[in-house]
Order: sequence, then structure tokens, then C-alpha cells
Amino acid sequence: MMGIKQETLALELGDDWNQRKISLLEQKEVIEPGLLEQVARVLKVSTDAIKNFDEEKAVNIISNTFHDEAVAYAEQYKCNFNPLDKWAEEIAENRKLYERLLQAEKEKMELLQKLLDKHA
Repeated sequence: MMGIKQETLALELGDDWNQRKISLLEQKEVIEPGLLEQVARVLKVSTDAIKNFDEEKAVNIISNTFHDEAVAYAEQYKCNFNPLDKWAEEIAENRKLYERLLQAEKEKMELLQKLLDKHA
């Protein structure tokens, strides 16, 4: 929650806390009021914010937040080139080169076979 690691929260809560205890605390349905106040103080939020926290709403807010040069209008043009397209082209070119190499080897083997047949 709030981008704080479990180890960090455990350190802030005191010596008798560790990452495992924080993990178990996160799984609880009901947290004792005193402990809830401690956690709220460390997270710098109110106890009501923790009590009323809804993960689905938080994810919805995060997914609807503009970031990474996102804008609310469609006039911004950002050209992206997909490196996978270029990679696929190179694979196709390698396949063609390999087929030509196989054909050259086949012709070389036929020529060597003819030379062996002449001398035998």
C-alpha cells in the first residue's frame, strides 16, 4: 500500500515486527484499533482512509491517471517503431540466406558426386 515495502513498514513499526508479520497483517480482515492507528501514523494517512480503502477503486484511479506523456486530447503524435517487426524481417532474411546456402551445398555435392563417378 502506498508504495511502501513490507520490510520498511516493519522497521517503522518497531523491533518486534518483520516482513512476515506485515504480510500476515495485510491478510487480516479486522485489525485492532491500536495497531491500525500505528500503521496509519507510519503511512501518514488517517485510520478512516485505511478502513474505507477499496482496492478496486484504487486500481481504477491509478489506471485512469495520465502519465508517460499521456494527454487528454488526440493531437499529440508520437511515432513508435516496433523492434519486433524489424526482428521478424531479419528472421525472414536469415531463412532465405539459409535456403540459398542449402541449395549451394546441394549443388556442390552433386558436382563432387559427378567427379567421383568419372574417376571410378
